Amino acid sequence: MSDSIIINEVGPRDGLQSQDGSLSLEQRFAFVEAILAAGVRHVEMGSFVSPKAVPQMAGTGDLARRLGRRDGVELSALVPNMKGYELASDAGVETMAVVVSSTETMNQKNINLSMDETMDVARAVIERGSAEGKRVQAYLAVAFECPFEGAVDPGYVRALAAQLLDAGASELVIADTIGAANPAQVKQLMTALAKEHESERLACHFHDTRALGLANIYAALESGVRRFDSSIGGLGGCPFAPGAKGNVATEDVVMLCEQMGCETDIEMPALLQAVDLVSEMLGRPQGGRAHYWLSRNAA
Repeated sequence: MSDSIIINEVGPRDGLQSQDGSLSLEQRFAFVEAILAAGVRHVEMGSFVSPKAVPQMAGTGDLARRLGRRDGVELSALVPNMKGYELASDAGVETMAVVVSSTETMNQKNINLSMDETMDVARAVIERGSAEGKRVQAYLAVAFECPFEGAVDPGYVRALAAQLLDAGASELVIADTIGAANPAQVKQLMTALAKEHESERLACHFHDTRALGLANIYAALESGVRRFDSSIGGLGGCPFAPGAKGNVATEDVVMLCEQMGCETDIEMPALLQAVDLVSEMLGRPQGGRAHYWLSRNAA
């Protein structure tokens, strides 16, 4: 397998939002800088959500302004609604992410809106973003299994995906929010989506809750997906989804892809230094499944 793989680092947002306590803006800035220094060119640097709901993300506008625009770098932010979009736009963010959960209950738990209301909000943000020259990533959360409703019908996920892409989303990210998917499910769904839409507009976001994160990435790779979310050191999880702990670790994903002959243009030693940095910031060691081996063998 020989291809260029895009890694979208979500540690500064999805990784930090589930941690006890909050990092200072100075620490968050240093964290993103360390990730960029490793060659990562796509980073979800924060979210424009209520600081009462997610205090770890307070001050993301200030962070975005300080980071500024970088040539060849995409710094994105999650926006829950039009107000979040406007705040992000005012802070200079060029790539926004909107999230639609694939079940009614998860939408209610996550943003206190019904499925129809959530889709209306997402479409409005996507359409405005497209008109204003922004990239808008549409996430379909709990796309395989919901912690409240159980297994999700893949046909329904495909229908939602078509609506979001037809609305003008720059890309669609299929998210296994609680890490419940298996490789057979992933290959079936992503192969179907790749046939129905351009594979370049598809991405995946996996959690390693049940130790299947890397296997699911391999299945998506076989389906033609070449863009993946990951979180440095395996940080993260959704605070509104029970059992969602543990994003697939960036260093594990880079190792898998490069050992298979794919290119990520990410420097492993510098990436491991970023893991060490956030471990120090959080006061506890972080690292993916291969961290011990990588820390002793990465050139």
